[in-house]
Amino acid sequence: MHDLAIIGAGPAGSTLALVCAANGLDTVLVDARPTDLPARADTRNYAVVRGSWHLLESAVVTARIDRADIQPLNGLEATDGSHGFGAPSVLFSAADIPPGGGDGNTLGWMIEAETLQTALDAAVAEETRLKRLRPALFENYEPVEGGVSIALQNGRVIEARLLAGCDGVNSPVRTAAGIGVEGREYGKSVFAANVALDRPHDGIARQLFTPEGPFATLPLTGDRANLAWYMKSGAAEALARRTAEEIEAELNHRFADFAGRMRLDGPVSAYPLRLQIARDMIAGRVALVGDAAHRINPLAGQGLNLGFKDVAVLAELASQAVRCGLDPGAANQLEDYRRKRRFDDTLTALGMDAIDRLYSNENPVLKPLRGLALGAADRLPWLRGALASQASATRSGLPGLMKPGDRAGN
Repeated sequence: MHDLAIIGAGPAGSTLALVCAANGLDTVLVDARPTDLPARADTRNYAVVRGSWHLLESAVVTARIDRADIQPLNGLEATDGSHGFGAPSVLFSAADIPPGGGDGNTLGWMIEAETLQTALDAAVAEETRLKRLRPALFENYEPVEGGVSIALQNGRVIEARLLAGCDGVNSPVRTAAGIGVEGREYGKSVFAANVALDRPHDGIARQLFTPEGPFATLPLTGDRANLAWYMKSGAAEALARRTAEEIEAELNHRFADFAGRMRLDGPVSAYPLRLQIARDMIAGRVALVGDAAHRINPLAGQGLNLGFKDVAVLAELASQAVRCGLDPGAANQLEDYRRKRRFDDTLTALGMDAIDRLYSNENPVLKPLRGLALGAADRLPWLRGALASQASATRSGLPGLMKPGDRAGN
């Protein structure tokens, strides 16, 4: 019987597998992706903050990423655009937190999804202590003495003392565990694209809050940016179906004064916006991780980083249990995981939701509050430091795997 079976080999699942295998857990990773078909192009980009970067270092992933392919994040600016493009408020910058490890003075890095997944796949392939089943699809599980029996769609059955659902927002593991979800539809969609800018971005993420919703640019290498434009449901999808020339004309007509002239750099996409939180993160010998447990508003790029916090906590608890000769899937271990992660996950999800509600409207009562909030963040050093520490995952109390120098297998 394996110590740990992980369903899902995306960033969260692969990182969890690498760290746990390096720490001595008998780990199996179930990867649904086919091996005989070309991978589908992934146009997403991740804001990997400093604490998450340390976790990837512990999994020996960052050494496989060329620094020329990633963009340092140097700060975040926000502008209330309800009355045109006023002066931005600097919410925080890398100068608001002390340098850590060998990172230099940065909040984190923008990494294209394919770059990160390629590095993770290479690390998984070379980790001899890790067993990977690919392609293999999860079908169901049932309890057995001391663990769970996991049925795969190819007829194979594996057993493990702990089952980790890292299988995304529509998690089959969550469904099999009987865990429901709560949330709300925003009535909005997000138009997303990479663009080339006509002026330097200086590594600054910029957000313009409009009554319709935010327009955000996250810096990429070569003075490019990943943009996210929040629009009414259907509008983003309609824009994504238009020609490149039409899309560029619309973007520049609306936002050139804010972001500079933009030219599309690759395919575009659109997706509906939804808040979704699992009613619980655990069931008998099951732990939900990442998007399986929470899908939050992508406003500040915190979704993947929340998942990495889940990974770090679950890996540390499971590793400690095995080192002490204990059961990593025992009820008390899972309760510890829920206690350490549930509040932070939920608070962050609701915080992003509250920001969206506050700024995406024309309520005359809320407009002064918006100005006060941005002004306070701009003028109060202690608040800027707190925001920067939270956003970059460098605050105290985080798992050791998210701190400089802590490495898997140590």
